[in-house]
Amino acid sequence: MRRMLMNGIAAVALAGFAAANPVALTAQDTAQAAPVADLVDEVDIPYEQFTLDNGLTVLVHTDRKAPIVGVTTYYRVGSKHEPRGRTGFAHLFEHLMFGGSENVENFDIPLEAAGSTSTNGSTNFDRTNYVEVVPKGALDLALMMESDRMGYLLGAISQEKLDKQRGVVQNEKRQGDNQPYGLTFYALLEGLFPVGHPYRHSTIGSMADLDAASLTDVRKWFIDNYAPNNVVLSLTGDIDAATARPMVERWFSAIPSGPAVPEVEAPPVTLAADKSRVMVDQVPQPRIYRVWSGPAMTHPDAVPLEVGMNVLGGLASSRLDNVLVRDEQLATSVAAYSYQSEQVSLLAAQMDVKPGVDQAVAEKRFDEVIAQMVAEGPDADELARAATSLVSGEIDALERVGGFGGKGSTLAEGLLYTGDPAQYKTQLEAIAGATPGQVKEAMQRWLTRPVYRLSVVPGERTENGGDMGGWGDEATTPAPEPDAKEPVEITRTGPPRELPTPEPVGPLTFPEVERAELSNGIEVVLARRSAVPKAVVSMQFDAGYAADGAAKAGIQSLMMDLLEEGTETRSAVEIAEEQERLGASISTGSSLDSSSVTMNALTANLAPSLALMADIVRNPAFAEGEVERVRDQRLAAIAQQLSSPGGLASRTLRPLVFGEGHPYGSVGGLGTVPVVESIVPETLATEHQRWIRPENAKIYVVGDVSMDEIRPLLESSFGDWQGTGEAAPAKALDVAIPPAQTQLVVIDRPNSPQSVIYAGRVLPLTGPTPGLEALDLANEVLGNGFLSRINMIIREEKGWSYGARSGVDAPDGPRLFTLSTAVQSDRTADSIELILQTAREFADGARSVDDTEFNRVTDGNIRGLPNRFETNGQVLGAIVENSELGRPDDYYVTLPETYRAIDKAAIDAAAREYLGPDNLTIVVVGDRKEIDAQLERLGLPTTYLDVDSDVSNAD
Repeated sequence: MRRMLMNGIAAVALAGFAAANPVALTAQDTAQAAPVADLVDEVDIPYEQFTLDNGLTVLVHTDRKAPIVGVTTYYRVGSKHEPRGRTGFAHLFEHLMFGGSENVENFDIPLEAAGSTSTNGSTNFDRTNYVEVVPKGALDLALMMESDRMGYLLGAISQEKLDKQRGVVQNEKRQGDNQPYGLTFYALLEGLFPVGHPYRHSTIGSMADLDAASLTDVRKWFIDNYAPNNVVLSLTGDIDAATARPMVERWFSAIPSGPAVPEVEAPPVTLAADKSRVMVDQVPQPRIYRVWSGPAMTHPDAVPLEVGMNVLGGLASSRLDNVLVRDEQLATSVAAYSYQSEQVSLLAAQMDVKPGVDQAVAEKRFDEVIAQMVAEGPDADELARAATSLVSGEIDALERVGGFGGKGSTLAEGLLYTGDPAQYKTQLEAIAGATPGQVKEAMQRWLTRPVYRLSVVPGERTENGGDMGGWGDEATTPAPEPDAKEPVEITRTGPPRELPTPEPVGPLTFPEVERAELSNGIEVVLARRSAVPKAVVSMQFDAGYAADGAAKAGIQSLMMDLLEEGTETRSAVEIAEEQERLGASISTGSSLDSSSVTMNALTANLAPSLALMADIVRNPAFAEGEVERVRDQRLAAIAQQLSSPGGLASRTLRPLVFGEGHPYGSVGGLGTVPVVESIVPETLATEHQRWIRPENAKIYVVGDVSMDEIRPLLESSFGDWQGTGEAAPAKALDVAIPPAQTQLVVIDRPNSPQSVIYAGRVLPLTGPTPGLEALDLANEVLGNGFLSRINMIIREEKGWSYGARSGVDAPDGPRLFTLSTAVQSDRTADSIELILQTAREFADGARSVDDTEFNRVTDGNIRGLPNRFETNGQVLGAIVENSELGRPDDYYVTLPETYRAIDKAAIDAAAREYLGPDNLTIVVVGDRKEIDAQLERLGLPTTYLDVDSDVSNAD
């Protein structure tokens, strides 16, 4: 995905504490779980279909819940269609499709100014897709632009564009390769499939093949594959076929048909014998894989295998979890899944071996659990829980009309892969109707074949990933020679076309916010939405990992993790099974200032789901064995974070800029090894008693439920919960912060193809501060978004990175300004200089906000507001943020008026006051052999840290 920008290169039951207010499900509550078949009936995406004379197939689904339309375009070409010597080409071309066409210089600027979500795209083995969600008044513009790059691209492709996007893609590859276990997928594909098999090479391709791609290749790829007869266009949302058809015909009918993308032979492969490989990588613990190639999407065994792998290692109560993680504690995490493609699937099980455990012992038990599952198959209850969980997830997907995974993609993929847009329904009915016998037989057919065993073990990485993922050294004939030096004549392919003007947008419709209070004083905030038969319920506590401070880093979040690991009346397994049976998902966690328990539940099962949630919140057991197990998992998670370049950078910055005496000066929610190692059940029970109580709680609800319906359910679950009557402990957010200073902090991570740069400074702003919208818009101009200045220059102009961004957080205490990116190692210092220069030019007034930027961040944001509240989760996030920042309930309804009152001078003033480059602490994680000489020329005061250093002990 071309827009995956970096996000912040961016954790003996004690009856006296937890059992004071027990909550138990009644038999009547338990019986209320809706049958899976009834849930399947709730999943429906009605559509109309038509085809133009040139072969373009169009699907239209009407959903009037918001004045937006998802525009989803699928091309029937992916990496499996690439010839030898051109791996990665389908994905590289996806990037080039955003570089402008003959009539549209930049696809992002007009669409985002019209209120679209950021245009995006992705490539996999089987297809390439492009997505955006626009206000319905901008649909004509979106269709014109999609048609222009489909039919009028050749005259705009240049060598310069190819070279820049080649650099971006290669940095996307470096960014993935640079992660722990980042080379694993290459090894799995190469182990399962022979040379020449279309699914053997990864979509990202090899560095050598990307280097070899020429301008002639680009033009040929477009001509051979990007024709309307190879396309499914899906329009979903506030649109109907009668309205859509003339618009589509206007823009697409003149584009001629082209050659059909040829079908490829790509059957599953049965290995001749078991096959094994050991890969050494810079990882904190061994990861073990067992993988088979599996059947095509339309094979009768595809659904039974999906369900079976879910029972084996997908459910929270899976066989692998229960045996290897919970009971015998040989692993810290496990998973099993069917990674489904059109013509094959990958059937995989994996395990992270617990530190200190003999790998051979763990592997033996791993194989035994898999073998037992294959021999026995699932029982009826396991099958029902897996089916309910899968169908509940599909209902969640109904909230989105477009984008990745929305209703537009669901319809388009069904038609593209199976010839039936309603394939999702067939699949869900098969899931609901699957029997234990069917699943058992399917697993025995496919998982008794020879297996590919891969072990990724700790050590110094010897493979750099540069040419992994290609056809490999086993190829017997040389790759075609690149022909980039051959002159390529660039000419227009059609007459000029004008961009349509988007229609005005109406006022934002935001759900009405209702308030009530339970008998014990807990406030309830409700926003009713009926788009899907689900509700999200979140109980928020004023705590967060800031409640720990540096001295106790990790306690709050570990306590929250343990809430789901057993109550006074339920074991961890019973809690997991109950959620799966109800089709509910309950998550616990801590952000900087808040600790929360959030549930996404079917409204049909809301009463028993809430009772389960209440038991988790109120009655955690903190049993000694569970605490020990989760504590060991947390220590493994810290080790994983320390092996990740982004994780290292994020752990380092806050203690430096806030100081370790400030609540915000900790390494983050995971905590530190000494603190986590010292945690015992009593520690967690005390933490729970201090923070998780009704005086410190607020409940937010968004979904298909009224206040009259939800209030008695909440009263039954939480209304009799009595606290101490005392206020929650106060976090000392006014502790003095060290004076800001310009400094460079370098952490050596050998063999890193990229450097992670994470810089920050504490702003002179604290807590809920009204009137900061101009700062938000200035930050959008600088770095918050694809079209921001630092991303465009570092990624799009220079091609040194897959993405760069800036951020300004909004906590209860002092705000943090950050700049972050991951760049190719040889451009580390250049990137730092360029980012600082870009910030300085904005802050000093050398480059004030221009008209295009101003229009994008003001009118574009106004027009795009409906896109921000499409799901229950998005609305929940908005009302929680409004509450935490002291905003009125109608804040987003009046936000257009606020934006219209902001002029360019106000945005420039905010940049000048807050977004300058002075006094930044700059953390760099990279290979010092590659970056030290570069960094010396910056002339900044420099500190060097080891991976496991405490920043207060730096030398």
